[in-house]
Amino acid sequence: MRHRFGAALLALFAYMAVSVQAAQPFDPKSPIPSPTERDWVAISKLPDWSGIWVPMTKDQDAQIKTNPTPWTPKVAKQIEVQVEEARLGRPAPLFVDCLPEGMPSWMLITHNSMEVLFTPGRVTMLGESDGNRLRRIYTDGRPHPKDVEETFHGHSTGHWEGNTLVIDTVGILPQAWVATAEHLGVPNNGDIRIAERIWVEGNFMRDELVISAPKVLTKPWKTVRSYIRTRNRGHEITEGQCMGGNFAPKVDEHGNDIFVPIPHEKYGNYPAPPKQR
Repeated sequence: MRHRFGAALLALFAYMAVSVQAAQPFDPKSPIPSPTERDWVAISKLPDWSGIWVPMTKDQDAQIKTNPTPWTPKVAKQIEVQVEEARLGRPAPLFVDCLPEGMPSWMLITHNSMEVLFTPGRVTMLGESDGNRLRRIYTDGRPHPKDVEETFHGHSTGHWEGNTLVIDTVGILPQAWVATAEHLGVPNNGDIRIAERIWVEGNFMRDELVISAPKVLTKPWKTVRSYIRTRNRGHEITEGQCMGGNFAPKVDEHGNDIFVPIPHEKYGNYPAPPKQR
């Protein structure tokens, strides 16, 4: 009986120590501890998200038709103009300046592959396209900073509910687009917040987003994006070159390999070559 009481007392002390440690506020200036073996073992117990994830673009288009974006009346008029301009061959150049697409467009309209990495306390998403496809989702229990520095992708925290990664993203620049296509969308204009639930079923990944953007949406917009996994060794994400297509290789007068600009219109189209006389 005495041994049982001692064991129970030790368990109580251990519980109190954990409770006190958990109650301590998160200090952003404290050094990040090196991952332990236990941390890496915990990673091995997470669901398998390895491989390369390819967005299902037909599913993106279907979502827009069956679940239209609840634009405000003012924004809806802007979208109507963009639709008509695209029909006339003058698509709005939303993403031609090498700035990050940012959230939520990063997940809404991507046509490029993505890779997901698990490390202790963090989920990292890497992608192609504009050269800035990088999302960090902190899963170490940290809160959002009180004075969060606004960025294109915002500050994301997450936790696991079974095999589902639940994400909350704030601190997104007001200039980051809410886009439903590469030529359709508007800046979020501030106060945007995004909730996500991402899970994997076999070789399919689903990202359920709830986008709250009161400056451009009449209500939170719930939509889903889907990806399919490939494990083809020859299919790897590559570095994004953004405006690489606007340059051509050339050798200068010193024999150096360089890139030179190719004349193009603001819509990305190359002007027709001069007629031969």
